[in-house]
Amino acid sequence: MKHAPLIVPSVSVRRYDAVEASDVHDFHQIVLGLDGEMAMAVEGREQRIDCHGAWIIPAGARHEYWAAGENRQLVLDLPFSSVAVPERFFERARAIGIDPQVTRLVQGVAMGVKAHDTALANRFAWQAATHLCGALISDARLDEARGLDFARIDRWLRAQLSEPLRVADLAAHCGFGMRRFHQLFNEAFGETPHRYLNRLRLDAALTLLADPRETLSDIALTVGFADQSAFTHAFTKRFGMAPGQWRSGRH
Repeated sequence: MKHAPLIVPSVSVRRYDAVEASDVHDFHQIVLGLDGEMAMAVEGREQRIDCHGAWIIPAGARHEYWAAGENRQLVLDLPFSSVAVPERFFERARAIGIDPQVTRLVQGVAMGVKAHDTALANRFAWQAATHLCGALISDARLDEARGLDFARIDRWLRAQLSEPLRVADLAAHCGFGMRRFHQLFNEAFGETPHRYLNRLRLDAALTLLADPRETLSDIALTVGFADQSAFTHAFTKRFGMAPGQWRSGRH
């Protein structure tokens, strides 16, 4: 069976120069401050960030950037269909503040960014991207007066990975009927509740696979699959290889 090429996120540590530069790309990007500070302007909005802030840059948004003095930034590139993130999180460009817990995570990920062979680099990028995105969405402070509070729903789903998804219960909890909830969920997340939860479960499995003490059958149950066979099928369809191959690095 042939599988589509794996769409891989990337994570890197970068330094920016005092000379203003400009860029636009076809993937989402998150720039998280590490040391010093840098400035960015996106669609007319300019903001400096340091280790307590980040820039959220949607695909297709032209951005200018520059920095005065020594600086380091952790840059996360997220192609479409890579890590599970609500589509609305990237609805507009903006600078955000991050809490101390996220700051510590950013610093920890930066320490792990090093030269690996391609397979190891890809595994590290996936794990780092899932951790960072989960933390940023959990910390999101967005005005959700319209539609769904996607950050709250994302947090709820991440906390319930091992449980069956009862969409009717989730819809009622959010105060909507099933039809309206499905519509609003698709608008906020870019896919159905079950598809999004499936991607969250597989993202979570990547971290568990890094722990050799976790058996494949235990991982399957932990992230909400009925058995190892169902987990292996879903994992292989998503990542183009079986969980055991991913764990061993035999890509």
